[in-house]
Amino acid sequence: MRKPNDITLKEGINKMLSVYKLRGRFDQTSVVALWPEVMGKAIANRTTQIYVAHQKLFVRIESSVIKNELLMVRTGIIQKLNERTGSEVITDIVFL
Repeated sequence: MRKPNDITLKEGINKMLSVYKLRGRFDQTSVVALWPEVMGKAIANRTTQIYVAHQKLFVRIESSVIKNELLMVRTGIIQKLNERTGSEVITDIVFL
C-alpha cells in the first residue's frame, strides 16, 4: 500500500537530477550513448570519437563518404536524438 508522500523511482531520479542541476549533463551523456542505436551499427563502427559541447554534437567519422551523407541529413539526426532524450539537447552537429 502506497503512502501519500511516496513517489516512483523515475520521479525520484528526475527530482534528484533537477535538484543537483545534473539534468543537462545527463541528457548529453544520453545522446552519446544513443548514437549507435539511432544511427545503426555500420555508422557506429566508423565513428571514432563523439562528444557534446555547448549544445553541439561533435562526431569524428573515418569515412568521408559517410560523413558527406550524414551532412545532408543532419537536421533529421538532430530531431531523432532530441526526441529520444525528450528535450532539446542538441542544436547542431559538427562532423570532424
